[in-house]
Amino acid sequence: MPLTLELPGSPADLATFCDALKALIAVNVSKKSIKLVTDAPTVVLTDDSCRLVTGNAICRYLLGSPSDVSTESIVEFEERAIYPLLLKGDPRVGLGYLNELVASAASVVQAQPVGAIQVILYASSYALSANIDDISAYPALSAWLDNLSALEPVANAVSALTANKPVPTVPQVRIDENVALPANPKEILPIPGQRNVLITSALPYVNNVPHLGNIIGSVLSADVYARYMKARRVNTLFVCGTDEYGTATETKALEEGVTPRQLCDKFNKIHKQVYDWFQIDFDYFGRTTTEQQTEIAQDIFTSLYKNDFMEEKPIVQLFCEKHQGFLADRFVEGTCPRCSYEDARGDQCDGCGNLLDPLELINPRCKIDNATPIPRESRHVFLRLDKLQPEVEEWSKKSSELGHWSRNGRIITESWLKEGLKPRGITRDLKWGTPVPLEGYENKVLYVWFDACIGYVSITANYTKKWQEWWRNPENVTLYQFMGKDNVPFHTVVFPASQIGTRQKWTMLHHIDTTEYLNYEGGKFSKSRNVGVFGNNAQDTNIPPSVWRYYLLASRPESADTIFSWKEFVSRNNTELLANLGNFVNRVIKFVNSKYQNVVPNYDMSKFEGYESAKKDVDSILASYNEQLDNCKIKQGLETMMHLSARGNQFLQEHKLDNSLFANHREKADAVVGFALNLIYLLSAVVYPYMPETSKKIVEQLNTPLRVIPDTLDLAIKPGHHISKAQYLFSRIDDAKVDEWRKKYGGGSSM
Repeated sequence: MPLTLELPGSPADLATFCDALKALIAVNVSKKSIKLVTDAPTVVLTDDSCRLVTGNAICRYLLGSPSDVSTESIVEFEERAIYPLLLKGDPRVGLGYLNELVASAASVVQAQPVGAIQVILYASSYALSANIDDISAYPALSAWLDNLSALEPVANAVSALTANKPVPTVPQVRIDENVALPANPKEILPIPGQRNVLITSALPYVNNVPHLGNIIGSVLSADVYARYMKARRVNTLFVCGTDEYGTATETKALEEGVTPRQLCDKFNKIHKQVYDWFQIDFDYFGRTTTEQQTEIAQDIFTSLYKNDFMEEKPIVQLFCEKHQGFLADRFVEGTCPRCSYEDARGDQCDGCGNLLDPLELINPRCKIDNATPIPRESRHVFLRLDKLQPEVEEWSKKSSELGHWSRNGRIITESWLKEGLKPRGITRDLKWGTPVPLEGYENKVLYVWFDACIGYVSITANYTKKWQEWWRNPENVTLYQFMGKDNVPFHTVVFPASQIGTRQKWTMLHHIDTTEYLNYEGGKFSKSRNVGVFGNNAQDTNIPPSVWRYYLLASRPESADTIFSWKEFVSRNNTELLANLGNFVNRVIKFVNSKYQNVVPNYDMSKFEGYESAKKDVDSILASYNEQLDNCKIKQGLETMMHLSARGNQFLQEHKLDNSLFANHREKADAVVGFALNLIYLLSAVVYPYMPETSKKIVEQLNTPLRVIPDTLDLAIKPGHHISKAQYLFSRIDDAKVDEWRKKYGGGSSM
């Protein structure tokens, strides 16, 4: 498929015009060959690998993502504080922000050649100023706009679009401004005296495209919790990144004929694109192949070595004579000595879950060339987990109780401790990794299972130079970590032991949230066998990210393995999202459009007999939701969210919102509408952690900003407020798609 840009013939509003301008300038600047379609309903860029629907995503794709934290934070500021003003609010506020930004960050916004950051800010500035005759009150911005407007790629795009520029209307907004969801600051740091939450999701291996099980197991679950925390006005930082060191990367690079760095660059971008499409809102997404990683990992190693928690000794490793190299654990396979599973890896058995020593394997074989490896001696450094066990045990007992660890997290940790910790080798005979800071080990690197968890720290250090305020601040920071169950020991034993052994102050794990496995239609995801949906496949279905997020979270394997089923996927969309949530919102908005000409009536709850009872029910449901999310009961919270929507539908049925009520009992109709609109506004906030795009669609129809999640229902939307036109939140999926997708992605016929 050729690169295709679809643009609306006449943009419906300034936000759509802005997205179109961003996309067209980006195309002109990139000089890419492109097919242009000018009669589409919305802005869409498509090719064989992606489908992008926002101006910023298109700019990033065509011109590259911002290369540093400060630039990325400017883009995030535009998304959170500037772009929403195109839909509602005073454009002069946005122009003021932009004028200050251009003046204070001149080196960034005036950099050459023109990149994504300049295109994004230019289009927003142009759209905001489109209906203001004189912007001389914003001198820095005005001069900057003039300079960019003179550039040919910019001028051509503006000329092509301005003939169809929409005439904006500014509906009257009457809401309680205190409920608006605040934008993130440019740099998120702990605030003394407040609750500060640090959230991580397991670092995905860089050399594979993540499948749906990977996504729900860590990044999506963590994203829900991070969005919830921020919607509760809790100061929160959410970080993740690709785990890039190790033999797996080295070997994959060899197979593809590239360097490990080139491979990591390629797959880091793929991971970021997948997570962007799923609307995972990291505050920072980094990688482990950085100077900060080397510095921090070597510092931890040196502290442990000086504190006598390391020992050196020769070990016997498996050596492949065929390709003349020591074999990393993951590149030895054989029969598990404990459960007889025939394809156990050298580090861990997927059959029984036990960690292994490759020398324990029965009938070992080299995964690279299938030769039989032989034992050979090599000198390595070991972390004395046995010596640290008493302190780790004391810490884990306290942390698991205070932090309410998930059940499988506790069980796996207790099993390790009960069996007794043993010294574990933390160096390997590899080239691609963090160098060992010890004389005599110049040709060795730190083993990835010791190195990887340190990545959370180094990724934060790449986000902010003040990283120690997050990671050396246990009095003021609470750490929440999300992962699949196979990652538990590294987060509850190995990394905490390393922190304890440095004898330095560290922010340590408070709550671990783990999942079991998501299987695909009764089997396992397999890229090699073309079975299952991987991150880059989901967008090919043309099903919106919100539906994917909803289904994955509804199927979250919290206490037992769950199964991805196409039949259930379609059913949940049609019977839950469309018939419950979508029906409630659409019914109320259309009624106000039709009967009240989009204006919220002058409702009076004091005269509405059904108010107290309905509010009591809503407050009870909301309290359950908040309690569940506070305790990371993500799947339960989703069920409660749908319960709240169902209560809204029930409310409409109880009070018979229809033409007769409007004609014959106007005062009651006004109250029912006022209550229902405010319930929808509350619902938009409760939906936000799970389906942020759906939440945004709801508030666009309500003509309100995104809102915080309160403790109880409030009447934030006031009489006289103008709402927008109703739009469907979801579309029905044809049942015939089930067999079509099974055929394309593999799967049985009975699920």
